[in-house]
Amino acid sequence: MTLYLFQKLAQVPEVQTYGPKPNAKADNRAALASFTSGAVHPNDLSALLDQEGIAIRTGHHCTQPLHRYLGVSATARASLYFYNTKEEIDAFITALRDAIDFFSSFA
Repeated sequence: MTLYLFQKLAQVPEVQTYGPKPNAKADNRAALASFTSGAVHPNDLSALLDQEGIAIRTGHHCTQPLHRYLGVSATARASLYFYNTKEEIDAFITALRDAIDFFSSFA
């Protein structure tokens, strides 16, 4: 599921992921992805996704020095567990694209 999440996030041009990419078996990292989405602040993104029933975390994730080093004010984080499905990841990606489009309309 981790590999699928990263593959789907890579298909969204505005999204920048942080941290190591999963290997072919996705056994080299935890089942989560920290990311930014262009000019959309993670807190704003989280608020719109929440309205679609999708929960993500935002902020520094206990790595404020790393965020400062990377030059990002905050990141969003999607986390998976054994009960998540590909359909849920697809729904997340659809809602993510919609949220990015919504905020882009104001730019």
